[in-house]
Amino acid sequence: MRLVGLKRYALAVLLFATACAAGWAREGVEVGERSVFVGAVSAESVEQQARLQYRQTLKAAADQRALGPDDNAQVRRLRAISQKIIPFTEEWNPRAKQWQWEVNLIGSNQINAFCMPGGKIVFFTGILKTLQLSDDEVAMIMGHEIAHALREHAREQMGKSTATAVGARIGGALLSGWLGIDPHITDSVARVGANLLTLQFGREDETEADLVGMELAARAGFDPRAGVSLWQKMGAANKNAPPQWLSTHPSDGNRIAVIEANLPKVMPLFERAVRQKPAQPTEDKAP
Repeated sequence: MRLVGLKRYALAVLLFATACAAGWAREGVEVGERSVFVGAVSAESVEQQARLQYRQTLKAAADQRALGPDDNAQVRRLRAISQKIIPFTEEWNPRAKQWQWEVNLIGSNQINAFCMPGGKIVFFTGILKTLQLSDDEVAMIMGHEIAHALREHAREQMGKSTATAVGARIGGALLSGWLGIDPHITDSVARVGANLLTLQFGREDETEADLVGMELAARAGFDPRAGVSLWQKMGAANKNAPPQWLSTHPSDGNRIAVIEANLPKVMPLFERAVRQKPAQPTEDKAP
């Protein structure tokens, strides 16, 4: 009887250990597997298109004297924040280790920011000035946008539906109106594939980007609780008309609830990051 009891005890310990190992396989948020549709388009082709469109976007901004110079205080601030986040991206997408990351600032009243496939990041001055973002809030936005690239949401959208010539031209027209770019330039972008700047992500993608972005920011030493204040500010800016950045996003209240529900999963990561390497002050916050 004693042997049977010991066997049962050993089995219980084994089952408990197995359950713990499964539950503690990784710290942080939980998201689903990447869509099967990403296999319909190669990552290399999407990243190549992103590089082309990014270069054209920066050129258009530079032609309008709207591209922030390297010595701009806000450009330095954004790049300093990105350098803290980027080291934690590889776990979510091994390709991120090979990406040539870039961070730029465009002078525009748009409340907008994006990260294209391959790590091509742009913030608009409007989102910094209008919302008066703290470094923690900037990190939440940057983490969110980086998460879209890491989770290959653009590649998924392109895989679901290959852009037709008409659809691509519509995308080119939207980009032309957005930044005032010569429509002939946007037509050339359209001919090489979907316009990555005008792709719309679904709510599931947006929620996933919120969660992954929150974890990235926390691991980099930025307070994930800033996601709550960020979306409160977004809600206030959203009173009259939704900013472009919010066009397909879940409602502010819903995403705040999701963020708050997942804070217990990422706060330990943030607290550990702060203990291990106290956050250094970034560049001047003044817009």
